[in-house]
Formats: sequence, C-alpha cells, structure tokens
Amino acid sequence: MPAVHDATEAAAGSAASVGVVYAAPSRAARALGLAAVVLVGVNLRPAITSVAALLDEVSTQFALDPLAASVLVTLPVIALGATAPLGPWLARRWGVSWALAATMAALAAALSLRVIGAASLLVGTVVAGAAIMAASTLVPQYLKSLGASGLWVGISTMSFGAGAAAGAGLTAPLYAWFGDDARLALGAWAALAAAAALAMAAAARGSGGRGAGGSGPGGPGAAAGGSSERPRLAVPRGAGRTIALVTTVFALQALLYFAVTAWLPRLVIDRGESTATAGSLLAWFSIVGLLPTLVTPILARRPRVLAWFGPAIGIVVAAGYAWLLVADPSQYVDVVGLLGVFQSAAFALGISLIVSLSANPASAGVVSAVAQGVGFAVAGVGSLLIGLLHDVSGGWTVSFTVMAGIALALSVAVWAVARRPPVDLVASER
Repeated sequence: MPAVHDATEAAAGSAASVGVVYAAPSRAARALGLAAVVLVGVNLRPAITSVAALLDEVSTQFALDPLAASVLVTLPVIALGATAPLGPWLARRWGVSWALAATMAALAAALSLRVIGAASLLVGTVVAGAAIMAASTLVPQYLKSLGASGLWVGISTMSFGAGAAAGAGLTAPLYAWFGDDARLALGAWAALAAAAALAMAAAARGSGGRGAGGSGPGGPGAAAGGSSERPRLAVPRGAGRTIALVTTVFALQALLYFAVTAWLPRLVIDRGESTATAGSLLAWFSIVGLLPTLVTPILARRPRVLAWFGPAIGIVVAAGYAWLLVADPSQYVDVVGLLGVFQSAAFALGISLIVSLSANPASAGVVSAVAQGVGFAVAGVGSLLIGLLHDVSGGWTVSFTVMAGIALALSVAVWAVARRPPVDLVASER
C-alpha cells in the first residue's frame, strides 16, 4: 500500500525526536498516569455520540439542512484522519504527558466554542476532532512508555466505550434538564474534558515535569542516567506490510463503529421510535461493549486465541447487520447488544494490535499515528458515504449490506495480521 508506506515514512520523520531511553516511572507516578489516561479515554467519544443522540434537535436549533446534518455527525471522524501528524508533533515538543494534557484542554475549548452558533458549531467540531485524533494517537505510545499490561490496555480501551455510552445516554436527559436547549446539553461535556486536562497535567508533573515518553529538556533518558540521544527511525523490510495490515484492521473497524454511532439513531427513528429510545439504544451499544474492550486486549496477546477469535468478530458483526435489517422493535435491544459486544471487541483489538505489534514506545508512536490517521480518514469518509447511500436508495438495506461486506473484509485482515511479528522502527547499528 503506497499510501500507507508514505504515511509511515512521514510519521517516522515526525516521531524521530521521541527518545528511545525511557525512565521507569515510580509506582505512584505510574498509577497516576494510568488513572489520567483512562480519564482521557472517557473523553474521546462524547463529542461524537452526543451529537448523534440529539441530531434532530441540534439540526432544528442550529437551522441545519439534511446535508449539513450528515456532515456534522461525520465531520469529527473526518477531522480525526486529517490531523494524525498532530500527536507526534506535540509529543516531540512537549513529551507525551503534556501533549495529552494540551489535547484535552483544546477539546474543552472546542466543545465550548461549538455551541455559540451554526458557524462555530462546525469550527468547534473540527477542532474537537483534531484534539481527539491527537490524543488517540498518543494513548498507545503513553501506555507503552508506562509498560502497561494487557489488563491496563483493556481498561484504557474500555474507557473509550464508557465515554461513548455517557455521550449517547446522558445527552438527552441533559437536553431535558437544560429546558430543551441543545447548546447547553452539548456544551456540558467541556467540563469532563477540562477535568482530563488537569489530571494529565498532574501526571506530567508527577513524572518530574518530563511526561512519559517525552524527549524535551531533561527528558527520560537523562533521568534514567542513560543516553538522551534521539533515535533515527526507519522502516525495515517487512515492517511496512505489518503496518499496512494493522492500519487496515483499524480503518475497517473504525468505519463500522462510526457508521453505527452516526446512523443507528436515524434508522430506528425512521422506523417510528422516539429520540429517547434511539439515544438509549446507542448508549446500550456502548455499555455492552465495556467488558469486551477489557477482555479483548488480554485475549489478543495469545496468538492461538487471536487466530480464531479475531476473524470471528467480523463474521458475527456481518450477521448482526443482516439481523438488524429484518428485526422488529422487540428485537432491537438484542441485536444492538450483539453489535455492541463485537464491534467494541474489534475496536479494542485495533488498539491492542498497535501496542503489541510495536517493539518499543517510539515505534508505537509511529504505528499509532499511521494506523489511526489513515484509519479515521477512511472511517469518516466511509461513514459519510454510508449515509449518502441511504439518501440515494431511500432506505437502509443497501447501506447495511455494504457494511456487512466490510465486516467480512475485517475478518480477512485480522486473519492476515494475526501472525505478524512486532515492528521495530528504531534504526540501530548492525
């Protein structure tokens, strides 16, 4: 994949200033860092699911036409893909901890900005997407620098689902509590992002002001008493194929995840359900995925289990879409629950592969930037096209049939990547 290879080279250049030698954090600093990164994860989905849960109300209050409404729910994901290099650039300048704190502060500002008016709604949404993208690419590198176990990788990915569920399930009650004001219901999520910014800033201070994985003045190499020399990064033979496969897995699962979070509420509303019911189903989709996101990274570290469990995820998701097309309202909870379990497992698998198939934190930063940058770009455009297929065909059958085909392609990609070795992008003397 030439595009992935080019992106890998670019990301390697961006990450070349990230130090190789990482000081082992103290037990207290590590605990604080792990708690802070979980809070960051909680903030990486409400900006998206909160809008999906109130799309009709937001469209009415901000006078959006149908096309603008479709763009609004997919714009954050498109912004995610377009701003992938931002994370490595921030990490190079400030270290990963301070970079994560900055992204959360930017997210809080963006969520406040987008409720001012229709124009600022779109601008704030783009900025929010950029902040989420930067944080998303930094989280695997941060976890790698802390030596996080499979359990902690699972807890971190589970926090993404918890945030998605909160955004989907609590926004409608907030809307009612604020007197049917969509602006206040959306803007309230800025407080959670501000809390994450403060927590990550505290974690950065707790690591001696350097930030885990940082490479700024007095960076971790110096703290460890080792060399603070910055590494050269290169793409050895075979690594490009592994990165391309990890990117494919992440892109396909992200496309399916964001297509469901964007269009599931519209599908059930089109079938006569209320906005509250649609929001509840979207929240249920995330809630049932919490346990799978915790367990999947642990399973993914066992090659024999991954060899069959990984491909099975896509097959079950494809079957779930077929079921959703013929389901009656009494079956919505069951089918949405099935999709929530296995699509959350697919997301956790994508994050886990980035961490486990990277030999060191510097490599994880590059793989994360490429996989998530390309992946979210594909997801944003693909999710928008899924919505346009609905508009052109006049129903959801074509859209969800295409999504079922994508789920089967995901199975093939997971099967192909399951036996790949970790990539080490740090050039060394040989």
